[in-house]
Formats: sequence, C-alpha cells, structure tokens
Amino acid sequence: MQTDALTAIDVHVHIESDGHGHFSLDQELMDASAKYFKSAEDRAPALERIAEMYRELNMAAVVFTVDASTATGHPALSSEDIADRAREHADVLIPFGSVDPLRGAAAVAQARSLVRDHGVKGFKFHPTVQGFAPNDAAFYPLWEAIEELGVPALFHTGQTGIGAGMPGGRGFKMRYSDPELLDDVAADFPHLAMILAHPSVPWVDTQISIATHKANVYIDLSGWSPKYFPPQLVRAANSYLQDKVLFGTDFPLLTPQRWMRDFETLEVKDTVRPKIFKENAVRLLGLV
Repeated sequence: MQTDALTAIDVHVHIESDGHGHFSLDQELMDASAKYFKSAEDRAPALERIAEMYRELNMAAVVFTVDASTATGHPALSSEDIADRAREHADVLIPFGSVDPLRGAAAVAQARSLVRDHGVKGFKFHPTVQGFAPNDAAFYPLWEAIEELGVPALFHTGQTGIGAGMPGGRGFKMRYSDPELLDDVAADFPHLAMILAHPSVPWVDTQISIATHKANVYIDLSGWSPKYFPPQLVRAANSYLQDKVLFGTDFPLLTPQRWMRDFETLEVKDTVRPKIFKENAVRLLGLV
C-alpha cells in the first residue's frame, strides 16, 4: 500500500455480503438499519465493488464483518474469506477480523489464526450485537491474545442502528456499548491499542475522557454525519486529541463522499485535518 499517495484511510467499513447471497444480518435487521440510516445506497455491496470505489476515491479502507452468530443465531460471514479476498486488493483494503467472544477458547484460537494465517491487521467487536460485556473477566484471554498479536481492537460504542425502531430494539442491550466498560480493558491491557468507534452517544464525555487518559485508546468518527458531531468531540479532535482521532464512515450506511462533504463544514484546523484523514491511522496500523 502506497500510503503517501492516498488522501485518506477510512478505518470503519463493513462487509455485509459474501457475494453469494449470504448477509451479515438477517433481512429484518438489514431493513431496519437501512431505514434508520436513510440509506439510499446498496446496503451490501461486494468486497470487490468496495475496493473499486475506494480506489476511485484514492482512499484506503479497513474492512470487516461482525461475528455475532451465538447472540443472534445468524451464521456469520467468514473473516477468513474476507481477509483472503482483501489480499487481492491490498493497494486499498486493510482486513480486520471478527471473532465471536461467546465462543471462548475457540475465539482465541481463531483470532490467532486470523493474524498468523490470513494476515488480518486488527479486530472488530460490537458488544451490543454480540451480547457481551467487554470488561467481563471471561473475555480477558481474548484481549490478552490480541495484545500479544500486536494488532488493534475496534469496539462499537454508543447507540446503534442495528435493531433501532424495532420492538425492544430486537433485544439488543445498549449498555454493553458503554465506553466505560472499555476503560477497564484499556487499563488492564495497556499495550492493546483500542479504537472506540463512533461518537459514543449518549456517553461522549466518557469516551473523550478515556481517550485523554489512556495512551492506548483512540476514537473513530464513523457512523454519524460530521454535521451532527457533538461539539465537545469536535473541540477535542481539533486540539488535545488531534493525534488520536481517526476518519471512519460506517460504509455502506454512510458514504465517504457524504462524510467528507459534511466534514468540510466543521471548523477544524488545516494542520489537524491530515492527521484525522490519514496520518493517525498510518501510525496506529503500522503502515509506515
């Protein structure tokens, strides 16, 4: 990957389809999330189409699925397949893996294999959809393994569009995505680089505080149009957290074109923009 030639690195891009008719969520959840995000784009473009789009935009993208098979009963997409297919597009795609924490030792073994045998560069977790509290000691062997592997872990934080507007939110519990739970993990695994995904509404102040306090914690700005960012997050990103904030979209639910267009409306220093768009991700992901 020629990072010098890229304009940006999007650290939050979902692969929602295997290209053969299987999707990461059941149809009811796919439809509800599309409605929540008012998504007019293809809800589940193929990995190859995503690579083509980011290549046209002169951007790179971190791509992943979420393995929530135990909690949802819906078979996950294969992280191994995603990583192997992403290798054919290594100029623009950076594969992250996903394992189901509820699978215990099997998840730990899979995480090791994904890095060792398939070249994944990090891991994605969604505590609410996967149905687990990240600070539960039962999951500490997984965090220990990822710390040893030397790759970052990206955690969904805050409210979610998955299950939004459905009775009981389809049973998904938002408290699992309170970033305060991840403060425990960051403290107990100080060499585990962690990304708190999205503005963590309604816990944005907690998110900012954790990223300020913990050297190993970063924030990505995905999942929200920048024009809706909480003002305190914009202030932090523009000043004391400028080296710890990352560009992310949540594509295909939010396009990079719209994110970039809306970001232009924010009063962000010219010296900070390159850090958010690319430089912080290059350093965190070891792309130098």
